[in-house]
Amino acid sequence: MTRPPGNNKPPLLPEQFLGAYELFLQYLISERRLAENSVEAYSADINGFLTYLARKRKKTFEEVNLKVIHNFLQNCLENNISHRSNARRVSALRTFFNFLVQRNLTADNPFVAVDLPKSGKKLPIALSVTEVSKLLKPPGLVTPISRRDTAMIFLLYSTGLRVSELVNLPQSAVNLTSCFIRVLGKGNKERLIPFGRQAKEKIEEYIDLGRPRILNGKRSNYLFVTNRGSCMTRLRFWQIIRKVALAVGIDKDISPHMLRHSFATHLLSHGADLRAVQMMLGHADISTTQVYTHVDQDRLKTIHKKFHPRG
Repeated sequence: MTRPPGNNKPPLLPEQFLGAYELFLQYLISERRLAENSVEAYSADINGFLTYLARKRKKTFEEVNLKVIHNFLQNCLENNISHRSNARRVSALRTFFNFLVQRNLTADNPFVAVDLPKSGKKLPIALSVTEVSKLLKPPGLVTPISRRDTAMIFLLYSTGLRVSELVNLPQSAVNLTSCFIRVLGKGNKERLIPFGRQAKEKIEEYIDLGRPRILNGKRSNYLFVTNRGSCMTRLRFWQIIRKVALAVGIDKDISPHMLRHSFATHLLSHGADLRAVQMMLGHADISTTQVYTHVDQDRLKTIHKKFHPRG
């Protein structure tokens, strides 16, 4: 059970809450066919709210009103949960209560009257071209594991994959002849993404000289494998990329997602079409991709201010 704001031991959920919660998760998986990460995010947000209601001795959805919601959001803020996170929670709970109304599990959706907390638009952080070049040339001895890690970093920067897509990539999804990968992304939407010659070379080196030695006789459908024959976790790849960054002298809080941001930012700064970048990233809405144009505008403003005599 996801732990809600506060440090007290969470109470058991009333039967009505628990049944509706489980029914909603089944709906997200079977009918909306959301990705596992999305279902987990909904689960955490809704479970946190329902546990808060149980703490306040609420037993039915009819007891949820604007005052209860306001107190819940205030409790979140007092526990250092940001406006941005609260905005996501309100959105998730609004969807949850819409579901309850449609299934006749409650009469009204009180969240329709709640404005999303102001969060501001957080711009993605991209690495510079120089920093990416350093990541692509890690120091040290070449081993089967280092070949795998280097191939993963090359492919991530070359395609802008989400880290979950990268670590779960089947070997059959990679076409080394035409240099395309076939990705099943959020909402089970399929997309084709090209990758470059250098990424192809690193993948081929890993497949020929690294992957068989890591597997050591085991069989696996995944492209990037561990010595157990399974795919690695997202956390493990984050640890790998952080270790490589420190080894090459990049002293910042780097993450795999920053390479996805860098992929999009560098493409657009060199004149790539916005809709083409949208398709490669797998964004449903082009406004999500447009944030990268703001990143590049900010970079240009910084350059102008630094070098223009009247900047």
